[in-house]
Amino acid sequence: MTQATLYLFIGYPGAGKTTAARVIHKATGAVHLWADHERLKLFERPTHSHEESLELYDQLNAAAEYMLKQGKSVIFDTNFNFYADRQKLRKIATKYGAQTVVIWLTTPEAVAKKRAVHDQNLRNGYQFAMSSEQFDAIAAKLEPPRKSEKIIKIDGAKLDESELLRHLGR
Repeated sequence: MTQATLYLFIGYPGAGKTTAARVIHKATGAVHLWADHERLKLFERPTHSHEESLELYDQLNAAAEYMLKQGKSVIFDTNFNFYADRQKLRKIATKYGAQTVVIWLTTPEAVAKKRAVHDQNLRNGYQFAMSSEQFDAIAAKLEPPRKSEKIIKIDGAKLDESELLRHLGR
């Protein structure tokens, strides 16, 4: 039996996390927990408020934990831009004998912002509008990986599927 894996991402909005998640899902069959999609299912008109995000991530964390407990691999498709959040999920994975893989999409900020900030932007099949101010607020808070963290660094500006899979040993 193969060890379950929890895949986490670091990167700006528009960095290519969902594209990378789809590549991983296709190659591994891991469950794709996509935060943007789940937010739209949970809230009719998402506001991205702090309270809304707490409710969303409580549910997503519980879902990830349940799947890891079942021995399933999970792709947690959202920004894990805070070290404390990455540590919290690592502890959950370890509790169930799963390994954690952190992928840092190092897309240049200007490229990611151009992708993320459009009034009528259809991203990954969903209407998603992010203001320049929202992007800047998220980008300013990104905590790069610490030297102690084992990460896979990928350039999301020109995401290469074969390079990503090579890094994952596939």
